[in-house]
Amino acid sequence: MGFLQTYARVLGVLAPDKWVAIGLSLAALALAGLQFLEPVLFGRVVDVLSGADRRAESEVWAQAIALLVVWGAVGLTGIAANVAVSLLADRMAHRNRLTVMHRYFQHVLAMPLSFHGDTASGRLMKIMLVGTDHLFGIWLSFFREHLVTFITVIVLLPLTFLMNWRLALVLLVLVVVFCAVAAFVVSRTQEAQDRVENYQSQLAGSAQDALSNVIVVQSFTRLSSEAKLFGDIIRQVLDHQFPVLNWWAVVSVLTRSASTISVITIFMLGTWLHMEGMATVGEIVSFMGFATMLIGRLESAVGFVSGLLMRVPGLREVFSVLDARSSVPENPNAIDLPRVSGAVRFEGVAFGYPGGGRILNDVSFEAAPGRTVALVGQTGAGKSTAMSLLQRLWDPIEGRITIDGHDIRDISLESLRRNVGVVFQDAMLFNRTIRENLLVGRPEATQEQLEQACRMAEAHDFITRQPQGYDTMVGERGTTLSGGQKQRLSIARALLKDPPILILDEATSALDAATEARVQKALKVLMEGRTTFIIAHRLSTIRDADEILVFEQGRIAERGSFEELVELGGRFADLVRTQLSGAEAKKAAPVAA
Repeated sequence: MGFLQTYARVLGVLAPDKWVAIGLSLAALALAGLQFLEPVLFGRVVDVLSGADRRAESEVWAQAIALLVVWGAVGLTGIAANVAVSLLADRMAHRNRLTVMHRYFQHVLAMPLSFHGDTASGRLMKIMLVGTDHLFGIWLSFFREHLVTFITVIVLLPLTFLMNWRLALVLLVLVVVFCAVAAFVVSRTQEAQDRVENYQSQLAGSAQDALSNVIVVQSFTRLSSEAKLFGDIIRQVLDHQFPVLNWWAVVSVLTRSASTISVITIFMLGTWLHMEGMATVGEIVSFMGFATMLIGRLESAVGFVSGLLMRVPGLREVFSVLDARSSVPENPNAIDLPRVSGAVRFEGVAFGYPGGGRILNDVSFEAAPGRTVALVGQTGAGKSTAMSLLQRLWDPIEGRITIDGHDIRDISLESLRRNVGVVFQDAMLFNRTIRENLLVGRPEATQEQLEQACRMAEAHDFITRQPQGYDTMVGERGTTLSGGQKQRLSIARALLKDPPILILDEATSALDAATEARVQKALKVLMEGRTTFIIAHRLSTIRDADEILVFEQGRIAERGSFEELVELGGRFADLVRTQLSGAEAKKAAPVAA
C-alpha cells in the first residue's frame, strides 16, 4: 500500500461520518476564502491611504472605514468558523478513533488460533493503540488545519493570478519547490521508516514476552539479559530513526530558506513593477501577506507530511490486521443450531499446520449422544488437535466433522461453540473476579446456580475463604490461586455452561489425589447425558469410558473399552503397564528411604 493509498484509506474510514467531513470541508473552504480576503483588504486599505492626496478627506475616510468594517467582519467570521471546525473535528476524530478500536478488538478476538499463533499479543496491542492514535492525530490535524492549506494552494492560489500574474508566479514557484523537495524526501525515507516501525513492534513484543513470563525471568536471573535485549532493540530503533529525522530537518531548513527568498523576491519584483506602473503599493502589500500566510501554511504542512510519513507504517499495520481473513471463515448461510443432542462423527479427518507436516491422518470415529470417548496417546499424537478441530479452532484439510449430521463448517461458530464446553489443561482465567470468570459461559446464571456448580466442582469452600468471596480478583491468568484452585474454577465454569458436548482436556491434572477423587464424582454428574471427550495421560481417569481411542502419530492405532484394550496386549496395554510400574515405584520409594 503506497503513501497516498494509505492516506486515502485513512480518510475513507470516515465514511460513516461523511456528512460531518463534508461540512468540515466546506467550512475549511470558507476559512481559506476568509484568510485570502485579509491580505486583499489590507492592500486595498493601503491603496486608499496612498491615494489620499488626490481625493477629498471625507471620501478617503468613508472608503477606509468601509474597508475596515468589512475587514472586521471577515475576522469575526473567521474566528467563529475556526471554533466550529475545532469542535466538529475534535468530536469526529474521538468518535471514530474509538469506533476503529472497537472494530479492531472484535476482529482480533474472532480470529482463529492460526492468526494468534503467528502474532504476539503484545504486538497486537501495540498495533491497536498506536494505530488508532495515529488515525486520531491525522484526522484532527487535517480537518483543523491542513485541509485549509490544500484548499489555499489548489483553489485560491490561482486567483492571485487575476490580481497580478507576475507576482503570483513567485508564489507558484515557492509551492512547486516545496512539493518537489517533500516528494524527494518521502521517497528517500519511506523504506527506512518502515524498518523503524518494525523495530518498534519488536520492542512491544519483547516487553510483553518478558512481562508475561516475569516468574521465569526472575527465577533464571535473566533481568540483565532481558534488559540488554530490550536495549539492543532500542538502539536499532534509534539507528534507523535518526537518518529519517535528519532528512526532515533538511526539508525544514530548505522550506524556511525558500520562504525567505520568496518574500525578498516579491518585495524586489514588486518595487520594480510599481516603478514601471504595473503594480500598486496595495498589491505589493497584499502579495507580501499572501507569501507570509502561505509560508506559515507550508511550514506547518512540512511537519504534517513528515509526521504522516512516520505514521504510515503503523497505519499499514492496523489496516493489515483489519484486512486479515480468518482461516476458519463462517459460511454466509451458516445454520444457527439450537441445543444439539450431541452425535459427533469424524470422517476421514486429516490436518496439518500451515508449512508443517500432517498431525492427523484419516481419523474416523463416532460418538453417540451421551457416550464418553477417551483419547489417549503420547504427547504430540494428535489428541488435543482433534478436539481443537471439533471446536473449529482450525479446519481439517481432508474429511469432515459432523454434529447431529451437520458439517460443522455449515454451522455458525457461535452456535457451535455454545454447544461445546471445555475444561482446559490450563485454567486460562481472566484478570477479573471469580464471579466474572465463572459467568463467562452463562452470564445470566443466578447466585444459587453459581454456588451449586462450585460445590459440584469442590470449589465453593475455598472461594468463600477468599477475602471478598466470589468478588475476589484472581490476578492475571489466576496468579493469586493455586493450580488446583484454578482447575476447579475451570470445571465449575463448564458445569455452569451446561453444554451437550463436553471436552475434558487433562481436567484433573493439577489436582492432588484426594481432591481429584472428589472432583471425579462431580465430573461424573456433569458427564451424565452429555457426549464427553476425555483427553488424559493418567489412565485411571478413563477406566469407565465407553470407548477409548489410542492415538499414535496422528492415527487411531487401537480402539475399544478399557478391558478390551488391555486384553488386546497392544499399545494401550503397554501404557497401562508403564503407569502401573511407575505407581509401584512411587509407593516403594518411601519404604526404601
